[in-house]
Amino acid sequence: MRTAPLDAAALEACISAAVAAPSIYNTQPWRFRLDQEAVALEVRAVPERGLRHADPVGRALHLSVGAAVFNLRVAAAHVGWAPVVRLLPDPEDPGVLASLRLSGTGRRHTAGHRPDLYPMIWRRHSSRFPFSRRLLPPNVRAELVEAAQTEGASLTFPGAAETARLLRVAMEAEHRNRADPDRAVESRRWVHPGPDDSTGVGIPRVALGPQDALEQVPMRDFTAQRHPERLPAQPFEPVPVVALLATEHDWRSDWLRAGQALEHVLLVATAHGVRASLLHQPMEWPDLRRDLSHVPDLTGHAQMLVRLGYGPEGPATPRRAPDQVWSRSTTGQPE
Repeated sequence: MRTAPLDAAALEACISAAVAAPSIYNTQPWRFRLDQEAVALEVRAVPERGLRHADPVGRALHLSVGAAVFNLRVAAAHVGWAPVVRLLPDPEDPGVLASLRLSGTGRRHTAGHRPDLYPMIWRRHSSRFPFSRRLLPPNVRAELVEAAQTEGASLTFPGAAETARLLRVAMEAEHRNRADPDRAVESRRWVHPGPDDSTGVGIPRVALGPQDALEQVPMRDFTAQRHPERLPAQPFEPVPVVALLATEHDWRSDWLRAGQALEHVLLVATAHGVRASLLHQPMEWPDLRRDLSHVPDLTGHAQMLVRLGYGPEGPATPRRAPDQVWSRSTTGQPE
């Protein structure tokens, strides 16, 4: 297979797609480097964008980068490359989380996903707002499960009683987060008062959404203050649809696979008009994360709770420009 030309516009499209991925607190903890000699994109972690209190071991950082890697795959296939992904490719440099070797014939590829996911990258937004009572059809659930399986993960839709238990675990985590002063300060640092913040990261206040008036759905209070005038309460859907994403093992490579699986699920959901928000709070407390893994018939390690439904599209959150997150090298060494 011959090498596809490294067109500047195509590269920019790929990097733009990558940075459109979701990340915890919209920290965008990634950086990209093009190795022209190897015809490969290198994806690095940015440790200073990690969360010391909410994510001390970097698991959520790896999930975030994994989501960006999946978007890179989708975009590269769209512009005519056949991306070959290696996770943790350099044992001597643990900061390199993935590499994508780019080859192709100039034709569009699917790279193991639906061919219509590329435009979904920019339509996907987290929606922290109430959903309707409309349930997900069985065929949509099945396709979401298949999307996770394609990436080496599992997606489980628990029954009503188990869903209620998972939401209680998530609510306990939310209460702990609000009561922890260090986590509260860390959370508030990523909330911006207006939509025009120049940093390109973090969450505008307009995207936070309301709190559940019945406190059944544990939406994260990023301000950790519970001021009604800032986060007004509204009734949420009475029967939330919650899916649990898990992996068989719990190594760094599994976290990256979980991130790819999560983004694959979210883009397929977007293609079906399904909105999503992420309930990550219980993943931030080891004992509560273990409680999530007790879902019947589930083996493995919980990586994310995903709330799904039909409702308003969430506001877009800022992203850094491609030229802020990538560099070019012709020597095979970092610049």
